[in-house]
Amino acid sequence: MPIEIEKKYRLTKAQRGMVERRLRALKASSRPVEHEENTLYRGGRIELGSCALRLRRVGARSILTFKQRLPSKSPIKHQQEEETEVANPDAMHAILTALGFRPALVYEKRRTRWQLDRAEIVIDELPFGLFMEIEASEKEIARVEVQLEIEDLPAVMETYPMLTAKLGKNRKGIVEARFPRRLRNRSR
Repeated sequence: MPIEIEKKYRLTKAQRGMVERRLRALKASSRPVEHEENTLYRGGRIELGSCALRLRRVGARSILTFKQRLPSKSPIKHQQEEETEVANPDAMHAILTALGFRPALVYEKRRTRWQLDRAEIVIDELPFGLFMEIEASEKEIARVEVQLEIEDLPAVMETYPMLTAKLGKNRKGIVEARFPRRLRNRSR
């Protein structure tokens, strides 16, 4: 059972610039900005709240993910994560709805991935703000915080789905956080 370990932070534009400058100075490698559309489904066990079933579309790729949060009060979250690439996301959506799952949340983000030693750092722009996540072991997360000079940056405990539920717009029973159409594929 793969366990995802990560810590999330809210960033201002100035903090984002500082983090990106530090990452470049540390010779971290980056990938081009990706636009994602994430659809979370409800139904069955997914009604419980600690689980998520997500169909993510990133460019030509689509990934079906099941996540289950492990109980903890730590700012570093641990969750079971099972993922598989899906060849046809429209067919997968049809299968999920035929099985009784229904779309509940949709959120978009623009993600930049950085690799620094054994840690993946992502900077996410969502319609409701800028965020950064560090995914690595707890020890590695602490080390990266020092390298990036963000030890005092408070952690965000809420997930993107939680923030979408709070800050998104209800459209025909589905809560959405989307960029305006003209901004959907812009990198910044």
